[in-house]
Amino acid sequence: MESERVQNIASSTFEDTIPEAFIRSEQEQPAITTVHGIDLGVPVIDVSDPDEEKINRLIADASREWGMFQIVNHGIPSEVISKFQGVGRAFFELPQEEKELYAKPPGGKSIEGYGTFLQKEIEGKKGWVDHLFHRIWPPPAINYQFWPKNPPLYREANEEYVKYLHGVVDKLFKSLSLGLGLEEHELREAVGGDELAYLLKINYYPPCPRPDLALGVVAHTDMCSVTILVPNDVQGLQACRDGDWYCVRYIPDALVIHIGDQMEILSNGKYKSVFHRTTVTKDKTRISWPVFLEPSPDLAVGPHPKLVNEKNPPKYKTKKYGDYCYCKLNKIPQ
Repeated sequence: MESERVQNIASSTFEDTIPEAFIRSEQEQPAITTVHGIDLGVPVIDVSDPDEEKINRLIADASREWGMFQIVNHGIPSEVISKFQGVGRAFFELPQEEKELYAKPPGGKSIEGYGTFLQKEIEGKKGWVDHLFHRIWPPPAINYQFWPKNPPLYREANEEYVKYLHGVVDKLFKSLSLGLGLEEHELREAVGGDELAYLLKINYYPPCPRPDLALGVVAHTDMCSVTILVPNDVQGLQACRDGDWYCVRYIPDALVIHIGDQMEILSNGKYKSVFHRTTVTKDKTRISWPVFLEPSPDLAVGPHPKLVNEKNPPKYKTKKYGDYCYCKLNKIPQ
């Protein structure tokens, strides 16, 4: 085991105390840094609107100004989402020894598997979260050894969710491309086309005796191109706006969309990768299901050639995605 799981720490921690490694600095503690009572106003976009130009404009505007938005009426049935959430939750309710069967191999380079800590953190601080990573698309990229066999419907529920997710992915990339004045297929092609990988991460945030001091996931931007996230109904996602932290309102059946680093790079800075974090609660378990849309590790990503010229020189280096991720996770300057 890589280290003690947060789920086990939570069940054995005395009331009102948490280990020192989980206590954030005063500059990060949510009790001090969260602005309460204000709805941040993250855009909510109804993607079933028959006015496609309007949808494209709203998505592009939200990606420029916020780097985050929520979509409703997206075509994924509620029962498909509920089933997908149910099997993920059931995995984390299994006995510990069964979950460990899917643990990341010691010393392995792959991100896939059950685990607790993901990246280097300043001063060795830790997030109040356990996770399970595995790819869900395309078929040649899937490694079923990291797909739980229990609950028995786990594979079926994930495959059904993916079947519907394709339509959302296509719609997002089309709108994002057109919003930059590109052909509708060009951004998707720039991140790998049909080889674009869907990497699922299930975040499991158990109840925390001191939610005022801890964070589930530290402030970050996503490395991928776009993230499509399903939360449960426990509040926790926060976004940074002008240096302050605000809660992102939970909307039943909505998908939360994050613009990731690769999309910011491709757009040469026109779209913004959203700076966000996750808080925890004292008496409820929060779970989220982000799917990261990732280029192949060997694919070089840089500003799209049609978006750079003498007046708009490239603002970012062109870099293989795998190298980009290695540098970011290990806090190496890009």
